[in-house]
Amino acid sequence: MILVCGGLLDGVTELVCARLDACGYTWHLLDLARFPTGYRLAWRPTGAGAEGHIAGPDWTVDLADLSGVYVRFLGPEGRLPQPDASPEDGVALRAEADACLNALFEDLRCPVVNRVGGGMSNNSKPYQALLLQRAGLEVPPTLVTNDPAAVRAFHDEHGDVIYKSASGVRSIVRRLGAEQLARLDALRDGPAQFQAFIPGENVRVHTVGERVFAARVASEAVDYRYAHLDGLDVEMTPVALPPAVEAACLRAARDLDLLLAGIDLKVTPDGDWYCFEVNPCPGFIYYERHSGLPISLALAELLRG
Repeated sequence: MILVCGGLLDGVTELVCARLDACGYTWHLLDLARFPTGYRLAWRPTGAGAEGHIAGPDWTVDLADLSGVYVRFLGPEGRLPQPDASPEDGVALRAEADACLNALFEDLRCPVVNRVGGGMSNNSKPYQALLLQRAGLEVPPTLVTNDPAAVRAFHDEHGDVIYKSASGVRSIVRRLGAEQLARLDALRDGPAQFQAFIPGENVRVHTVGERVFAARVASEAVDYRYAHLDGLDVEMTPVALPPAVEAACLRAARDLDLLLAGIDLKVTPDGDWYCFEVNPCPGFIYYERHSGLPISLALAELLRG
């Protein structure tokens, strides 16, 4: 039995459920839009893992019968109001219920995609960069600062620089141009992350267990995820990674305890490979649609065990 924890208004979760259906695998949805209303969870930790059961409106599953769990938590905008609770109490109730789920996931014996601890490094991109280097992936020259003078010196040294968030909050990657340099004094109010621009082609890698799916991304945009905002196109084609790069990607995912990871790489015209970050909860539907890589099928097979 497979347990999917998420909401069907989320396209990635919907794709996972559709793929499980297409494969003929047995699964249940724990609808986080409504959770915890209508669900019952009773378990206790043992030396051999969690023992107990979880029940939905019309189903009950013994935890020992789970072959895999897929988790994609929803933001506040995806949650429905809790009946008979004030908005403040509803937020507290959902937070407590989510914490209970995360505690359970840590103790389950089956594969969990992904346990919360694996994603914590994404909250600090500089810290994650250290872990990526330890796994054997090269990262671009990086500066995190709120000192305008330090940014100007970094820009003078590298010539072409991009900037983005240093935290897990999603941001649009932009080049540091004359307009941004002119308002660097605003940086004193909060630090940002600056990196030397790496020329070449973007490659998005998804690791699913021990399987690797890589897509070369062709786009004129600095941040191809938002190419449409600049009126630009994106094309993706499957690509084979050099063995050393593929091994480093798998090692990074294992080090971070991620059964599913989205890894952003770039290969220079000279054949050098750089890694920018690892996404612990990747929206892989975008890459599957553009490249045709069977990421969701691999995930379904992993969850089935």
